[in-house]
Formats: sequence, C-alpha cells, structure tokens
Amino acid sequence: MRLPFVLCTLAFAALSAAMSGCDSHAASANTNASTQPAAPGAAPQAQTRAEVFAHVKQMTSLGEKLFFDPSLSGSGKLACASCHSPGHAFGPPNALSVQLGGNDMHRPGFRAVPSLRYLQSVPAFTRHFHDSDDEGDESVDAGPTGGLTWDGRVDHGADQARIPLLSTFEMGSTPARVAAAVKASPYADDFRKAFGGSVFDSDDKTFAAVLQSLEAFEQTPAQFYPYTSKFDAFLAGRAKLNDAEMHGLQLFNDENKGNCASCHISQRAKDGSPPQFSDFGLIALGVPRNRALPINKNPKFHDLGACGPERTDLKGQDEYCGIFRTPSLRNVATRKTFFHNGIYHKLDDVVRFYVERDTNPEKFYPVSKQGVVEKFDDLPKRYWANINTDPPFDRKKGDKPALDEAEIRDVVAFLNTLTDGYDPAKDKDSQKGIGIGEVKSASN
Repeated sequence: MRLPFVLCTLAFAALSAAMSGCDSHAASANTNASTQPAAPGAAPQAQTRAEVFAHVKQMTSLGEKLFFDPSLSGSGKLACASCHSPGHAFGPPNALSVQLGGNDMHRPGFRAVPSLRYLQSVPAFTRHFHDSDDEGDESVDAGPTGGLTWDGRVDHGADQARIPLLSTFEMGSTPARVAAAVKASPYADDFRKAFGGSVFDSDDKTFAAVLQSLEAFEQTPAQFYPYTSKFDAFLAGRAKLNDAEMHGLQLFNDENKGNCASCHISQRAKDGSPPQFSDFGLIALGVPRNRALPINKNPKFHDLGACGPERTDLKGQDEYCGIFRTPSLRNVATRKTFFHNGIYHKLDDVVRFYVERDTNPEKFYPVSKQGVVEKFDDLPKRYWANINTDPPFDRKKGDKPALDEAEIRDVVAFLNTLTDGYDPAKDKDSQKGIGIGEVKSASN
C-alpha cells in the first residue's frame, strides 16, 4: 500500500531516509503541509514505512489532545476547539461576529473565525498564480492566491496554529506557558515517546512539537476533509438533487446569473479529485463595515486584509489592500457568521449582497442625510480599484439583480448540499430528484 502523501509531507524533513517508498512528487504536492524539521529528539532518521506511519499516528493523537485542551491558553479556559467546533465543521459554534478570548476571555478579535476543514489543498501564497483550463498552460495569471488565514500570511498548518496560541485576543498564551501545560498534562509521556526524551529540555522544543502535532491532527482525512456531503454523493451517482437544489447549482455555475463558480469552483479537478469550492484566490468584495465590532469604533481603523494590519510583508503595497482569501463553501450552511468581519449571519443575506451590492447598494451601506449611499464604507477610496467588478458585480444602481428572491432561495438550497455527514439511505426525497447521469444526458 502506498504511503498517503499527507503522511509523507508531515514526516519529510525528519524522516527523509524513510521516504523512498513515497511518490517523488507527493512530498511537494501538498504545499500546505509543514516541511519544518521535527523537534529535536524525534524518531531516528532511518525508519521503515511502518515506523513512519506509527510516528505520524502518534503526532496525530497528540494533536487531537492538544486541540481540545484549554490549559494551553492564557486564561486556561479556551481550547482550539472552543472556536473551531467539530460539531460545526471546525468553525465557530455560535453567531458572534468575532469570538472572545484573551486572558480574561473578554477581548474581541476583529475577524470572524474560519473553518479549518478543507485546507489540505490550499497552495502556498504567491502574488502571481499561473493556471488555466489547459494543464501546463501558465499564460493565465490569477493574481494573489493561497496561504492560510484570511490574509494568506502563512503557508503551513504549524505556522497557522502558532497564531491563535500567541494572539493576545485569542488564546493569549506563550511558548513557555504552552510548554508548562504540556509537561503537566496527562499526555506528557506520550510526548516523550513521540518526540524523544529531550523534547522538554527547552520551551522552544516543546512548542515546536506542539505545533507539529496540531498540524498532523488537522490533516486527518476523516475529520478535516471527509467529502461526505450530498453533493459528493451526487457526483458519485449515489444521490439525486431535488428540483430546487439542481436549479440552485445551475444558477451557481451560470456566468450570467450567480457566477459563483468563477471563484468557488464546483467541478471535479482534471485528476478526478472532488471540487474544493474555492480557487484559493484573494479578492476584494467591498463588504460593508461591521459597526458592531468594538475596534471599528475608531473611524481610522480599517482591516485591509493582505496589506495589514495582521500581515506586514505587503504593507504599503496598495494593490493588496482590501483583499481576503476566498474560503471553501463546503459546510457553509453550518455557519452563522459570514465574511472576514462577520457582518452577515444568514446565508441568504450573503447571496443577496452578491447580487444586489451594486443594484441596490442602499440595502447594505449607510445613506447620508442627503440621500447619498456611502458604498464600500470599510475600505478607503484609494483602494477601490481593487474591488471586484466581475458578474454579478458588473451592474449599476437601478439595474435588475442577477438573481431574484426565488433564485436566491434555490442557490441556498444547493449550498445546503455541501454539508458533510449526508446519508443517502435516510434521504427519501433524493430518489425523486435528478441524478448526475441524467444531468450529463441532458447536456449531450
């Protein structure tokens, strides 16, 4: 049996001598898996395939324990799972625009918590992503693409895990506190077995092992990329979409209607892998300012995404201001908070913003006493050139929206088919719908 590429990449740096059984391309295919060296004292270089499996299994098990352990936080009350709930597709468990954290559990952030599911295919951040419908043709520049977090500032799961652990308004911890919590934990001996007896010799060693373990856990297929939605069953010919869901899919894909698939790709990749429902690009949408956020009481503050304030390497480069990474729409119907600033709390409101942002801007932006709509109120005007104007954003005030209310409902019905955990045997209505074979036949 071939060693799965996720396990290959996680073990690559520390276990390179054992990698001869992995496909040569596998170690570089998943750019989201860390290639940082294992913590000192990790398993020895020369290992069998079975030992590599065992080592990654150990890290994964430890990562799961860490993910649910609130003692790692400064308050001792906040675990990774508190904001990334397994019961909510590893997204937030509530409808708060932003979550509360810090040492007193009362400090609000300024960005909505994203889901940790389906991040395994996110490429490393690049300013110019070359791709097209023809494999090997690099003539198409898709612009800024990839990276984890809303602004794409890190590429590896271990680096992503570091951010909330050390953030003063999230878990509010330190490497020393994390190390102390792990040393005192019931799984301390498991750490020594996985990373060697010297893993606790320094806080830095321990912290590095923690980050590696969290990354390993967050690459677990069954939990983080299960592909068990109704739409996956539909693509496999094991389920049918009802009329509303099928119509919603058509509107989702139609370039002259929703045009959602231009960024949230809904077709299988050329290698046959399931659609990720994201092109992983960074884009500016001109989302309204969320005045409910405490930080936005300061009129001079603006979250500019890739050019700051959290990301600093692109600071001062205007073309990156206001852009945020396009998230996967898988499990989007389980969420109660949408967009980077958590401005909306209903999925139909999100779709309505897309199709009416420019035709009916008064629905979304402040209106002055003179009756002037203050569009794009959360982005300084100097960056407005970055705002997307592709369909359905290609219309002007007074035009007919790309979708009417009935069509919005159908798009939402389709988006509900992207929720994992679907059981075809329990869906009697699915037998009355339209199957993938019928769709292909109708298109021929």
